[in-house]
Parts: sequence; structure tokens; C-alpha cells
Amino acid sequence: MPDVTPTTLFFALLGGILPANLWLWFWLKEEDKSHPEPRSLLMLSFLAGMLATALALPIEKWIAVMVNGNGTLETTPLLLTLWAATEELLKFAAISFVALRTKYFHHPIDAIIFLMTVAVGFAALENAMFLISPLNAGHMFQTIVLGNYRFIGATVLHIAASGTIGIGLALTFYSERRLRYIATMLAVILAVALHTTFNFLIIKSEGVYFYYVFLCLWLFILAILLTCEKIKRMAPRSHVEYPFTGQIIKPHNILLS
Repeated sequence: MPDVTPTTLFFALLGGILPANLWLWFWLKEEDKSHPEPRSLLMLSFLAGMLATALALPIEKWIAVMVNGNGTLETTPLLLTLWAATEELLKFAAISFVALRTKYFHHPIDAIIFLMTVAVGFAALENAMFLISPLNAGHMFQTIVLGNYRFIGATVLHIAASGTIGIGLALTFYSERRLRYIATMLAVILAVALHTTFNFLIIKSEGVYFYYVFLCLWLFILAILLTCEKIKRMAPRSHVEYPFTGQIIKPHNILLS
């Protein structure tokens, strides 16, 4: 590939970050109304997602070499699964380090807000990287089409997968620590399965079935939205053991609104 010019890099980042932030704006508008999280922490979570993307690229290339043995990127089911696991674990590790150990993770819905934010950050840089090649070649129409598909497909996939983990954390927020750990592990496995299945079906689908895959993904997002409404109405407890440190905290009574 020819050298990437600063102009190409700028527009690739613009095309990746701006559409992704539309998703972030939507989620924060719908789910973070009553007691919004600090903007600085949300921005840090977004940047953590972008950093996770940068870390994922060399790791996934190394995995491809190990799995295929010839340095090619032939997408076998095993490779797709390992790639999905890499991305979901990196996103979860990033947000665990940045937000889930802070005092601002004190309501069940916070888990989903933070996981969604890191997912959008991951998708933003990933989308930008996909746009570099057509932009560099001067293929504007191809860039627009690819950007649209990434917006309604890959970005939504990252939101759905990370949202699944967020729901696992949220639904067991008031449970004892062992149950939370089990729920988190199962949610991560489900997120990896969702991620792998979508990528596999997109590669294998042809014609109208290609769009059925997108429809199923959007229905999954609808289910997440409905679950969020249930989570926001979870009755707060008088106290709860902090999910990661074991500290006892007293959540505010905001979840009944």
C-alpha cells in the first residue's frame, strides 16, 4: 500500500470517529439521562477503546500466523473466534482499568454505559483503519459505501457484544462476588460467540441473506435497549459490595425514576 498522507489519515479518522460518536451520543442520551457520568471519564473510556484497537491489530496478526502457519489472513472459524476473543477481552480489560474500578461505577446501568463507550471507541479507530485504503486510492464512492456498512454493521456489532457484557455486570450488580464473576465470564463468552457468528455469517452470506444478518443484529440491539429499561428500574439496595474491590458502598436512590 502506498504511503498514507496526512490528509488521508485525517479524513479516515474523521470518517471513523464522527459516525461512531453518533452512536455514543444516542446511547448517552437514552441511557445516561438522570445522573450522567463525568464527561472526562467517558472521554477516557472512549480513548481506552481506541487504544484497545491499536493493541488488537498486532495481536491478531500474530494469531493469524500461529493459526494459519503461513502468514496469510485466511478467515477460518478458529481464527474468527480467536480474533473476536482478543477484541472482546481487550475492550473489557480497558474499561475495567479505566472506569469499572472508580467510584463512578455505582449503579447497575453504569456498567452498560461504560461498556458501550469503550466499544464505540474501539469501533471508531477500527473503522478509520478500514477507510484508509480506499481513501488512499482516491475511491470516494467505495469509501462512503464502506463507511456506511461499518456504521450499521461493525459498530453496532461492537456495541452489541460489549453491551452483552455490560448487561451481565448490571443484572448481577447487587449479587455476591462469586456470582458476579461467573456472570461476567458467561457474558464474555456470549459476546465472543455473537462477534464470531456475525463475522462468519457476513463472510458466508450472499444476496438478500447478507441483509438478514444485519437485521438480526439490529433486533439484538433492540433487545439490549429493552433490557436497559428493566435495569434502570432495578430497586437499589441499602448497600452493595463494590464489584471489583470488595468495598461497601451505598448507592443513591436513582434507579426508581
